[in-house]
This record gives sequence, structure tokens and C-alpha cells, in this order.
Amino acid sequence: MNKIEFNSETKNINIVEKLIDDLSAQYSLHNDIYGKLLLAVVEGVNNAIVHGNKLDKEKLVVVEYLLDDTRVEFTIKDEGTGFDYTEVPDPTKPENLEKTHGRGIFLMHHLADEIEFENDGSIVKMTFNID
Repeated sequence: MNKIEFNSETKNINIVEKLIDDLSAQYSLHNDIYGKLLLAVVEGVNNAIVHGNKLDKEKLVVVEYLLDDTRVEFTIKDEGTGFDYTEVPDPTKPENLEKTHGRGIFLMHHLADEIEFENDGSIVKMTFNID
């Protein structure tokens, strides 16, 4: 498993975008997979920075990734206290449509082929099938 880590600053999302660009080129990933990876992983990293680590520059976000012939797996870890991922409001319900936040986990669930939350939500694992 490969790993990168960085401080909790939103400017560091560029590191993850470049990583996904590089992996996509290196492994000739299909555009559909690239788009899913980019959106879901960037959203997960943004959540780790903003919600998990509360933009505390002293706290780290760790991104681990693994590619093989059939899948890409990303694990995103923050140093926050976690959250109850079963209680996230559905952004498609009428009362939530006007809200400017709350769509990230919904998107991650729909873009990844598998998603797991661990350590009270401070770790998210997403798997994308590429075969």
C-alpha cells in the first residue's frame, strides 16, 4: 500500500488531484473511473481536512492507495474524533435540497463500488472496480 500525508489545509487537495492524475495516466484508467476517483477521493479528503481535523494545520490527513488489475482502493484517515456516518441527512430530500453542504458522503457512496467507515468515521475506505 502506498501512502501520502499532508497537513490539514484545503490547498493540499491539489496533492491528491495530482496523485489521481498521475495514477490515471500511469495505469491508463478509463475516463469514467478517473472521474469517479477524482470526485469521491477529493470529497473524502476535503471532509477529512474540514470536518475531521477542523482545518487544524497541525493535524495530518493520511491517504493510502492500492491498485491492482481489478480495483483501486483509497483509505483516507484524519485525526478527528469521527462522526456518526449513519446519521448523515439525505441531501435528495426536499428539506435538504437548498443546503450548501451535506452531499459529500452521498456522492462517495454513489461513486465508489464499496465504502466503509472505521474508527468512528475518522477512516474511510473506498474501492473502485476497474475491470
